[in-house]
Amino acid sequence: MRTREDKNYLEEPFTSYGRYSYADYLTWDIEGMVELIKGKVFRQAAAPRLNHQKISFTISGKLYEFLKGKKCKGFSAPFDVRLPVHSKRNNEIFTVVQPDICVVCDSGNLDEAGCIGAPDLVMEILSPGNNKKELQNKYEVYEESGVKEYWIIHPEEQTLMIYTLKDGKFIPSKLFTSGEVIASSCIEGFQLDLDEVFEDLGSV
Repeated sequence: MRTREDKNYLEEPFTSYGRYSYADYLTWDIEGMVELIKGKVFRQAAAPRLNHQKISFTISGKLYEFLKGKKCKGFSAPFDVRLPVHSKRNNEIFTVVQPDICVVCDSGNLDEAGCIGAPDLVMEILSPGNNKKELQNKYEVYEESGVKEYWIIHPEEQTLMIYTLKDGKFIPSKLFTSGEVIASSCIEGFQLDLDEVFEDLGSV
């Protein structure tokens, strides 16, 4: 295995060096966000952009107020979500992601390390350079692991797409945009006004 002393260790894609597990992940001391998807490493060196953070803060605030006193709990990145396939042993978990926002309704999936198992709702906010990861790689593991709803938010286009799990496959919604109020099918009663989500983008 490559070590931190190897100057190429943190260079993209550094996925060709082998298949890594959550046990490996726990030994790393790396600046920036690192995710494992089916044993491959994906690293985001730069912090999220301004519009990304505005959207995340707005939605997180709405979820916080809505979920008060309810069994479902909301979390925002950085927050490790481990998605085991056959075993929950650290050395046999090969997908560890950090969704921008997620909601977990089964308290049995929560521990001190984060979430182990599929959250009910996952939201990812696209950023330049990570679109393929969110739209392809994460889409696949979220679908396979049983995430009930996957929301993808595009700040530049000011759009939102919802993928709802039915019979093990994600079914896409229409493309939502400003002026619409959307509702979650798995977090009963939660609605989001996209005018409020996108209203302040572009200003400092």
